[in-house]
Amino acid sequence: MSVRRVVRPAAYAVCESEGRVLLARWTGPRGPEWTLPGGGIDHGEDPRHAAVREVAEETGYEVVLDRLLTVDSVHIPEAGWGGGSQVDLHGIRVVYAAHVVGGDLRHEVGGSTDMAGWFDLAEVPALPQVPLVAMGLAAAMATDPAAEAARLP
Repeated sequence: MSVRRVVRPAAYAVCESEGRVLLARWTGPRGPEWTLPGGGIDHGEDPRHAAVREVAEETGYEVVLDRLLTVDSVHIPEAGWGGGSQVDLHGIRVVYAAHVVGGDLRHEVGGSTDMAGWFDLAEVPALPQVPLVAMGLAAAMATDPAAEAARLP
């Protein structure tokens, strides 16, 4: 029996405001875990548009992307996939910094997440979460060399 290989590109946003970060609760196979709002990029869709669309779907907020934070990949040889099937998953994740410009916080209905909320950065490590949260926050807090160079006299 051959295992189906899937490459899944996805786009996410780190939305921080006043020491808090916006997270969505993913209802994946390991049980509810907090994640960055975002998800799969549709065929032909620009990753930036996907990030904005996914944040709106999962949180109710309209966002503007500020900058690209990082691109990484994750390989899960025996990932659970819809309907209980197993696949060899290679996820490509594009992560942006973003800020909220409109909308109201709401929970997604009928999607891959069931809740959204703002969390103090200090409480995030204690939350049940996917590794993407720590990776995205680390990228957001990393010094941007171009921005630092622009500040030099």
